[in-house]
Amino acid sequence: MRKGELTRAAILDVALDLASRDGLEGLTIGLLADKMNMSKSGVFAHFGSREDLQIEVVKLYHHHFEQEVFYPSMKEPRGLPRLKGMFARWVKRVSVEIASGCIYISGAVEYDDRPGAIREELAGMVRAWKNALRRCVVQTIEMGHLAADTDPDQLVFETYGLILALHHDARFLKLPGSVNRAEVGFERLIKSYQPQQSAVQSGHEAAAKPNPKSAVKKTA
Repeated sequence: MRKGELTRAAILDVALDLASRDGLEGLTIGLLADKMNMSKSGVFAHFGSREDLQIEVVKLYHHHFEQEVFYPSMKEPRGLPRLKGMFARWVKRVSVEIASGCIYISGAVEYDDRPGAIREELAGMVRAWKNALRRCVVQTIEMGHLAADTDPDQLVFETYGLILALHHDARFLKLPGSVNRAEVGFERLIKSYQPQQSAVQSGHEAAAKPNPKSAVKKTA
């Protein structure tokens, strides 16, 4: 990387830390310039405007999320192992962010009723992640690891709800054991969508039970 690119990357790393702690709206060129020991004009030279800086911070956060949660999970076998891997890595990332904050969640609070480019960028990335979760759920259904009548959108909704509850209880209320509760909740959620054990067991028993007609044919 060239010197200018290295400086820009360093600015973004510091900006992401500040935005995670104070929110995207708490991120200012002046504060960032002080942290970087740079002039405001020096920071502006790399981004042009505060909004451009905020959007680049959102993109950097999304990149980290993909590298830590999405891409490693794609190496898991299709179906339930991949879905569980996604959730486990997601929980791990949230548990690390308890001390700092999640840009997706804090950004949703900051920009829920504030139209503009930053909101669209944030919303687009959250939708992309939810769509990835949905595709994984659909594959899990197709693999037979979840019941055929599973509603993918409902399962994604409930899974996302567990993460929101984890972030709220761990970061805001500072309740111990929140990560474990999220993990237990996910296991219970998955079990509720899996094929009925009795039906699966009946299928195995039926396959193992000898067919009287075939026995008659063999005897004949």
